[in-house]
Amino acid sequence: MEKKEVAKTSEAEIAVHWKEEELFYPSTKFIAQANLTDEFVYDRFSLDNFPECFKEYADLLDWYKYWDTTLDTSDAPCWKWFVGGKINACYNCVDRHLEKNKNKAAIHWVPEPENERIQHLTYQELYVRINEFAALLRDFAGLKAGDRVTLHMPMVPELPITMLACARLGIIHSEVFGGFSGKACADRIVDSGSNVLITIDGYYRGGKLLDHKANADIAVEQAEKEGQTVDKVLVWQRYPGKNSSPTPMVDGRDYFVNDLLKDYRGKRIDPVPMPAEAPLFLMYTSGTTGKPKGCQHSTGGFLAYVAGTSKYIQDIHPEDVYWCMADIGWITGHSYIVYGPLALCASSVIFEGVPTYPDAGRAWRIAEELDVNIFHTAPTTIRALRKVGPDEPAKYNYHFKHMTTVGEPIEPEVWKWYHEVVGKGEAVIVDTWWQTENGGFLCSTVPALRAMKPGSAGPGVPGIHPIIYDDDGNEIKAGTGKAGNICIQNPWPGQFQTIWGDRDRYVSTYFEKYCKDKNSKNWRDWPYLAGDAAMLSKDGYFRILGRIDDVINVSGHRLGTKELESASLDVVEVAEAAVVPVADEIKGMVPDLYVSLRPGYDPSPELAAKISQSLCDSIGKIARPRKVWIVPDMPKTRSGKIMRRVLAAISNDKDVGDTTTLANPDIVDEIHKMSQDMIEELKESKKALMKE
Repeated sequence: MEKKEVAKTSEAEIAVHWKEEELFYPSTKFIAQANLTDEFVYDRFSLDNFPECFKEYADLLDWYKYWDTTLDTSDAPCWKWFVGGKINACYNCVDRHLEKNKNKAAIHWVPEPENERIQHLTYQELYVRINEFAALLRDFAGLKAGDRVTLHMPMVPELPITMLACARLGIIHSEVFGGFSGKACADRIVDSGSNVLITIDGYYRGGKLLDHKANADIAVEQAEKEGQTVDKVLVWQRYPGKNSSPTPMVDGRDYFVNDLLKDYRGKRIDPVPMPAEAPLFLMYTSGTTGKPKGCQHSTGGFLAYVAGTSKYIQDIHPEDVYWCMADIGWITGHSYIVYGPLALCASSVIFEGVPTYPDAGRAWRIAEELDVNIFHTAPTTIRALRKVGPDEPAKYNYHFKHMTTVGEPIEPEVWKWYHEVVGKGEAVIVDTWWQTENGGFLCSTVPALRAMKPGSAGPGVPGIHPIIYDDDGNEIKAGTGKAGNICIQNPWPGQFQTIWGDRDRYVSTYFEKYCKDKNSKNWRDWPYLAGDAAMLSKDGYFRILGRIDDVINVSGHRLGTKELESASLDVVEVAEAAVVPVADEIKGMVPDLYVSLRPGYDPSPELAAKISQSLCDSIGKIARPRKVWIVPDMPKTRSGKIMRRVLAAISNDKDVGDTTTLANPDIVDEIHKMSQDMIEELKESKKALMKE
């Protein structure tokens, strides 16, 4: 049987053994209030109506000047959207709401310490603070349209204020995730050519007030070594008027923003009308190796796309209280905490801390207090909440109408817990697929139009036309049970324009593989390669299987790691799972499986065997892991992602590299010791056998 399976799947395809899940349908109550219930939307956004269909999204915004050309393909594949149009992102997110909604909450900021009051910033207050800071950036820092400025800030209201002040002036902002090191910040300062760094003295994480100013000193010093001088470091204060960092200020370079702002009280700055194709921000991908890629996102196209998808896929209305639990340091935060929701005059929640601190009920207490009705988070967070507080949501009186999941594929078992326990069986779920480079959602169900299927992202959103190719460029059709490389056939407004300063890398990474004619100006010749593996079921729903790089080739049988992880989560005791490839002399590669358990369960050889058998039952004996490691916790980044490269290094007995930026670096030593103990046991067993 297994030989037949291998023969059925070419080297260019990935075998998929996932069973199709049952469909879940939105309630009539949700459909009655939904922003998008028109079945003909897919016809309006068909390839026959491309690119003019995206006028619907652009018309959600206010323009100083309407565009002449919807899509300019003259520099293919560096697409330009709404060319000739003039627009300002800050004006669209703040100013235009003041006439009718100045007293409405724009941002609910929740500090991590529960003894500190939630701050509610109205659109009027946001307008005032943005204007005053924009005046400071222009008149004190000397910044103007087209300049780049690096932000290294955590989840505080001063971050969106800073971003929007930059957007008001046409300054290109490059926000670095707050949990990144000073060195990572320096890399981005150098690549973007920033001479101003904006940061904060300290912030809370897991109950500790962290010294963040220290990272600024490292970043500036490292950038200087690489030839990029930072003239000014602007430091916001976590507690205005009080220094929360023991790291001293550098005279003539470092300035407390709160002190400087006194000189700009009451200042008003006219928004700068920007060309639609002008860059709004850079967002660096955070790859573990190689130079980070600065994804350059446009002003008009990006803003139109996130406004449209926020309205129609996330179903955000102005009266909703919307909470995206991502970090603004990632693209999700830019698109769906700041620019998308604020363009729609929503109330957006920003939370400083960790969702499981001080206990697993924190997120649900916040939802209850603010009456949040739209919730948006990642499978990583959902799994963590399911692990540490599976029964907590039932204790709190909140009700979500809608929930989003984003960032990686969500396993069906985790999806069902999210739906039944977090969503209390009431909320619709959109399982979205997209990337830093994409600006906004690519695949998802439109919540009032399409049924939900656990583990499947759904069809392309209106205007997005995915296709799956094998390595040779042959289309893998729906319902074949085989997977390949998911691509998008057409450009879209949210798509990044290029890699900052590296057009060749942009073309070679995302377009070269399937380009039909490198001299063509026709968008049809330039399919976008996402770098993810996917399969398409008979009903037109895409299931994302993770990165192409995460496929394990076992004896010529290409297995997606996400499917293996999902099979292990069918075991009730398992909370989290990570599969990594291990080199094998005979099979080429074999999977190692790392799992952590839900509370109340203890590791045992019997449980490890049960988990291993679960993979064999779901997928076949070809998927049997070399070893099931039951670990106390997974090595995770500060944003909660499992660091699979660290686990792979341990399994392959290689150097794990720098682990200081992990949220829990001690766990690496613990897992490494388990690995070494196993190696010693194997050696002893071998010796005993030889003696016999």
